[in-house]
Amino acid sequence: MTALTLSTAAAPGLRTDAIVVGVAKTTGSNGSKGGDLVVAPGAEAVDKAYDGKLAAVLETLGASGGEGEVTKLPAPAGVKAPLVLAVGLGALPEKDDSFSAETLRRAAGVAARALAGTKKAAFALPIADAADAGAVGEGVLLGAYSFDTYKETAKDGSGAKNGKAPLVEAALLGGKPRDKAFKAAVERATAVSEELNRARDLINMPPNDLNPESFAAVAQAAAKEHGIKVQVLDEKALEKGGYGGILGVGAGSASAPRLVKLSYTSSKAKKHLAFVGKGITYDSGGISLKPAGHNETMKCDMSGAAAVFAAVVAAARLGLEVNVTGWLALAENMPSGSATRPGDVLRMYSGKTVEVLNTDAEGRLVLADALAKASEDKPDAIVDVATLTGAMMLALGNRTFGVMANDDAFRSAVHEAAEEVGEAAWPMPLPDHLKKGMDSPTADIANMGERYGGGLVAGLFLKEFVGEGITWAHLDIAGPAFNEQAPFGYTPKGGTGSAVRTLVRLAELTAAGDLG
Repeated sequence: MTALTLSTAAAPGLRTDAIVVGVAKTTGSNGSKGGDLVVAPGAEAVDKAYDGKLAAVLETLGASGGEGEVTKLPAPAGVKAPLVLAVGLGALPEKDDSFSAETLRRAAGVAARALAGTKKAAFALPIADAADAGAVGEGVLLGAYSFDTYKETAKDGSGAKNGKAPLVEAALLGGKPRDKAFKAAVERATAVSEELNRARDLINMPPNDLNPESFAAVAQAAAKEHGIKVQVLDEKALEKGGYGGILGVGAGSASAPRLVKLSYTSSKAKKHLAFVGKGITYDSGGISLKPAGHNETMKCDMSGAAAVFAAVVAAARLGLEVNVTGWLALAENMPSGSATRPGDVLRMYSGKTVEVLNTDAEGRLVLADALAKASEDKPDAIVDVATLTGAMMLALGNRTFGVMANDDAFRSAVHEAAEEVGEAAWPMPLPDHLKKGMDSPTADIANMGERYGGGLVAGLFLKEFVGEGITWAHLDIAGPAFNEQAPFGYTPKGGTGSAVRTLVRLAELTAAGDLG
């Protein structure tokens, strides 16, 4: 993991491998796009080393200042670093305004990824306050991420995999090393980013190495390290407890299911949050087998559980004054002679019976058991996270997750928390009329309903298993959980760690008494 430091030093005098500066585009006359390229605040000393002509040099090289654009150029005389990397910040803010935290986060992420193979870099991006420092720090740590566990180690002695190691050290210029707010911002960025990257590692891990049992072991080890109480229910305990949903989904696999409870408690806590994560370590669809071309990335179907795991550990590392319980509903959905069949009826932990019409609608089954169990603790709110439906991807694309809830104010609060930390989300309804589609002649409810509005149908199904009077929200992260395209901003290809930062922010707001 890249190490972050705060520095008040002038960039030209630093002995580092690269200096990162920001560039932006001014707005042309009458608001037109034809403005000038300018060097962003924080890089004045570097610009001076170019005799005030850094923007002109970059324009000659074709730079436009667009968000995510990277231009590398040799450093001039008087600058000890050999390389200057200019990253685009987009439009220059209006007077007396500043760049948004998300703009800084993305720019830092792009730069960190572009500097793979570089040991040290100084980031001379616009840092006006501690929040900016935290955003840049997060961007660096998330952008520098790489998953190379299964790649051959390079033979050049660098320790890198296939040639390029992530950035080792990043100095945030303009930061104040002795300022408590700045130090706290960097510490928060480090804790949240490290745990988010741990979630990415789990999501990227191949399913022959990550199954319910090994996932539970990872959670147990982390819990021991960070003073978190952990309880693991194996298949025998699940059967004894009547967890028909989790057992039904895992029935066809040689890897038995697990339900993991992680409990972080604070002596100063006044509120209790419960997070519930879908943890299907591989989803073949079961007997309702997925068609060819839809199986290759199904190792990511445990992204919700990974997010919950990471958020609980991050809350513990930050010492938040709130009790946070995480539930990881872990199973592998496979077809076999023992697998649950379409038409089977499962008796869930809550006592409700469910007719299984499609074994590929399995996530809601494991979540239903976990939601019912989590409700017994009477938390102030429950938030579940799941790569639940392709329908949500059709509705919102692959970068935005849907937010549903049984309380409009809480749904708005979750949406605002997500936007605040830079995670794209959108509030979605839970129309009562769609419930009728899940009527079953055989059981209390079916696990499928109308085809249209399928993401909302899944939310309505989950709502049936939330304890009475408990505030609840459901995050369907099917789109943004796994990036199959090229990296962008601080988001890598593969597992993204979607929803981790939203959950952590919800815990922070609850601890501060600001969530309601």
